[in-house]
Amino acid sequence: MTRTLNILDNPVIGVFATCTEELAIVPTGTKEKTIKSIEDSLQVQVISTLISGSTVVGSLVSGNSHGLLIPRYGNEDDLKDTDVTVSTVPSNLTAIGNTVLANDSAALVHPNFSDKSIEVISETLGVNAERGTIAGIKAVGMAGVANNNGILVHPNTTPSEMSQLEKLFDLPIDVGTVNYGSQMVGSGVIANTSGYLAGYETTGYELGRIEDVLGFI
Repeated sequence: MTRTLNILDNPVIGVFATCTEELAIVPTGTKEKTIKSIEDSLQVQVISTLISGSTVVGSLVSGNSHGLLIPRYGNEDDLKDTDVTVSTVPSNLTAIGNTVLANDSAALVHPNFSDKSIEVISETLGVNAERGTIAGIKAVGMAGVANNNGILVHPNTTPSEMSQLEKLFDLPIDVGTVNYGSQMVGSGVIANTSGYLAGYETTGYELGRIEDVLGFI
């Protein structure tokens, strides 16, 4: 089965795509072969769309089985083919996929989100949302990747950040890289509990870490 691929000829697949347990969202123009690989690997329905005309869907959208979050300037009709709640986050932090790390039980979010934004995030996703960082990085959605089995994070994540993540998500957490050494693991991995995919430049060792931490071994 495919474990690595590019989207729009780029290995930073987490920038261009995102997924939940039931669906994956990819940019319009994604190759049919790539869409089939995502369907087979993650066991999901794949939706091809643009978010406010942009192809960087993974950077702009975050979600879980309960709902999806888009930027305040986003158009909910861009995700009209989904069966979950779609909410706009009332924030100047518009790269929602970069700034929210979520699964079906919790969410870690950019420290600068307002109370109102966190309320929208929490209600839409049906989870407890907390402000935090990963390796001192506020873009937690790119510095980590989570499914319902585990969380893979940036190698420089501090013990206190690990402790917050463990308490918030109540899951195993460990560090890794993707795409031949990139520490921003969320930029190169999409995953749910059925499977995962990593950027095409990801090494065998890196794949092993991903599989171990996210519960596929």
